[in-house]
Amino acid sequence: MSTNKLSKLAAEIQTHTEDTGVFAYGDDEIRYDIIRKAQASDKASRRVKIKVHPDQRVVAIAPFDASSDVIKRAVTKRARWIWKHIQDFSKQNEFILPKQYISGETQFYLGKRYLLKVSISPQQPEQVKLYRGKLLVSVPSEKLRNKSRVKFLLDDWYLRQAKRVLHERLLELAACLEWVTSTPTFKIIAMKKQWGSCSIKGQLNINPHLIKAPRDCIDYVLMHELCHIAEHNHSERFWQLLSQHMPDWKERKAKLDDMAEMYLNE
Repeated sequence: MSTNKLSKLAAEIQTHTEDTGVFAYGDDEIRYDIIRKAQASDKASRRVKIKVHPDQRVVAIAPFDASSDVIKRAVTKRARWIWKHIQDFSKQNEFILPKQYISGETQFYLGKRYLLKVSISPQQPEQVKLYRGKLLVSVPSEKLRNKSRVKFLLDDWYLRQAKRVLHERLLELAACLEWVTSTPTFKIIAMKKQWGSCSIKGQLNINPHLIKAPRDCIDYVLMHELCHIAEHNHSERFWQLLSQHMPDWKERKAKLDDMAEMYLNE
């Protein structure tokens, strides 16, 4: 292998490096993920950026050659800011109760709220359908009107809707991207911290809960992953591609982040 190819391979490996760290704030021990990006020439891009997500995950985004000590100093410098955001998100989550899967609860589909109604229909097969602003779940007996069965039926319904909608949206979005030469393949995989991912070979993985979000948010996640087919890391070129094909992606992402805990609630 030539020197140029070895250098390029080394840079790609460093770009994809992910690590973790931990720091103490008062009596709390706070862990953070480290994502290293390709080296940038401008000064602003050389800084370590800190993000706190609604699920209370802390992420430090740093240049690929930044040492762990440099990253930790940047993180601990903003320790109070990080801690406060974690506390704020934690308080928000206290008001989100786990689903019981009973009539009267709210379910989401394509960004809209639907009232769940569970009914017993002995003469009909088990089914889930949307009808006049309600998400109707029919079971054949009282014995089957329980949390696990209703959740199973809803999950299966969401999965079928996700396969259909995601396929349609991928076809339309990919049609305008010159680097996508064939219909992208995708799998629906439950993920705790991601809406989607893209493998080196261009295989997309999408979180099934995404089907609960509005179409413009779904398109944002799909476009994000489609751009990774051309640029697998979060390099400057990646963000340029995303902004070129979806100029309002930041607004869509913020909209999705604001409702993430509601959509992921089970």
